[in-house]
Amino acid sequence: MARPMWTGVLTFGLVTVPVALYTATSSHDVRFHQLQRGTSDRVRNKRVNERTNEEVEFSEIVKGYEVADGEYVVVEPEELEQISPGRSRTIDIAGFVDLADIDPIFFDRTYYLGPRGKEYQKVYALLVEALDHAGKAGLAMFAMRGKEYLTAVRSDNGLLELHTMHFADEVRDARAEVGDLPERTELSAQEVRTAEQLIGMLAIEWKPEDWHDTYEEQVRKLVEDKLAGRQLAVSTGPAPEATNVVDLMDALRRSLEGARKTEPAGKRTTSSGRKAPAATARTPKTIGGKKTTTAKASTSTSEGRAKRTSATGKRQLSDLTKAELYKRATDLDLQGRSTMTRDQLQRALERTGRRHRAAS
Repeated sequence: MARPMWTGVLTFGLVTVPVALYTATSSHDVRFHQLQRGTSDRVRNKRVNERTNEEVEFSEIVKGYEVADGEYVVVEPEELEQISPGRSRTIDIAGFVDLADIDPIFFDRTYYLGPRGKEYQKVYALLVEALDHAGKAGLAMFAMRGKEYLTAVRSDNGLLELHTMHFADEVRDARAEVGDLPERTELSAQEVRTAEQLIGMLAIEWKPEDWHDTYEEQVRKLVEDKLAGRQLAVSTGPAPEATNVVDLMDALRRSLEGARKTEPAGKRTTSSGRKAPAATARTPKTIGGKKTTTAKASTSTSEGRAKRTSATGKRQLSDLTKAELYKRATDLDLQGRSTMTRDQLQRALERTGRRHRAAS
């Protein structure tokens, strides 16, 4: 069990529950030390007076707010300590808002909130259940580590989460920051329908475990290869070209054709974007909340599934998603896999399979 980074009390109305705060996320970045080239000597950063080039003791450092070039208002650490919000002992929920009304851009970091003792589990469970049913989030001001935060407390997966949030004046105006945004662009109904159909055909189920940091994998592989004295091989693919406005419909059509080739038969859609009807016209029956079909439909589904499997019972590469193909490429240590498209991954795996079969 992890140690809580903060303990206190969560209150809403007259209800109070002692809680503990835990870190919800962690970084897996590869960390390097700085060394002088040609040696194993560590390079350290020092606090140096830029005028005298002499090192300054930490106790001699104060903070300065620049009001003009070279002119500062000096603030002592003790002065900041006097006005510091300190450490909150209470998360006092000021009100509840619809969770759907909070734009995700306001969320910053996520923490877990747990009950501080088994005797408080009932009150904790009550708040978890009530927030889940209401679809609400509780807003509260909260001070930690000398800084004050706007926070949202919500229910998710049977526990409470606390999100630190940005204040309104911290969120930049998109129109002021981003150039070349379209004002009113004339789009034909066919262009919109085709784009929507492409989005529908490329729709996938959200599985966070399928997504990972390929750059971190390459960095770790680089370190392992250098440690083992292996030759480094880096593959870089060409940068994608922007879609020309004149060729927009052609690009959409070719994208649809490519999506249809790699799409499982059971997910094929009609030109209107709806799912194509099954081979039989029988309407599935609903039993216990689940749809069932006739024996004939089940048989045809089984036959179709069998056709997409190899003689060993393994799924064909053409039926796998890009994430599944990438996992196989990682297991086989295929070079340049992180820059490959789905089709390139499939072809590379097929070539590797042919070489293995020829070797055996």
